Amino acid sequence: MESLGLQIHPFTADDAEATARLWATGRQVGLSMGDRACLSLAQMLGLPALTADRVWATLDLNVEVRLIR
Repeated sequence: MESLGLQIHPFTADDAEATARLWATGRQVGLSMGDRACLSLAQMLGLPALTADRVWATLDLNVEVRLIR
């Protein structure tokens, strides 16, 4: 991953709390814990979240969602 220029971030207790805060929103549309972890990381880093799951784009979150297909 690093050879592709991607950074690896450890999943900390703070990350777990941020992910848990998205539970109520994500529950309604079927987001997995992995989905919520990706979205919360994008929020914390101020970066777009990339996904093929169109439902992410319908969420009212403070994160840019970019659909990859």
